[in-house]
Amino acid sequence: MAASKLERLRQFLPFVGIGAVLLSLLIALLFWVQRGAHLELEGAIGRARTLGLPDGSTIVILDFRIKNVADYPFVVKNVEVFLESREGKTWEGAIASDQDTARLFEYYPVLGPRYNPTLLVRTRIEPHQSLDRMLAVRFEVPEEAVEQRRTLRVRITDVDGAVSEIGEQRR
Repeated sequence: MAASKLERLRQFLPFVGIGAVLLSLLIALLFWVQRGAHLELEGAIGRARTLGLPDGSTIVILDFRIKNVADYPFVVKNVEVFLESREGKTWEGAIASDQDTARLFEYYPVLGPRYNPTLLVRTRIEPHQSLDRMLAVRFEVPEEAVEQRRTLRVRITDVDGAVSEIGEQRR
């Protein structure tokens, strides 16, 4: 009797294995089909230029590249920039408007040329599109603290609520 149960189990096991393989393939196919449905931006900060101001604060000019890896457009609702110190303290910066950024480059030629347009609210990033953009950000910390930072992060929020964050590659 025990031998017949064992024999039936041996006959049944190949079908269980085949079913498991087919189920795994089906799950993999579902993930593959949905790969572009996750609304997300990828990218990195390429350059960060600093300018210390007489009041003890610092202007940081960030040039970065972002890419929409989704199959749907990403429309910018909000942008935030954070500075993280070596000690782990985080400051949020105040982002300058496009007009104020133009004035900064006009009044402070030491900043160098303006390479990219400003990332603005309501900027539409089409599916799989890459953009080079910049931000001018004021931090209420001395220039030395900005220069000795651990990292800078740009957090971009979509109108539908998706949040993407890009960071600086420090050496």
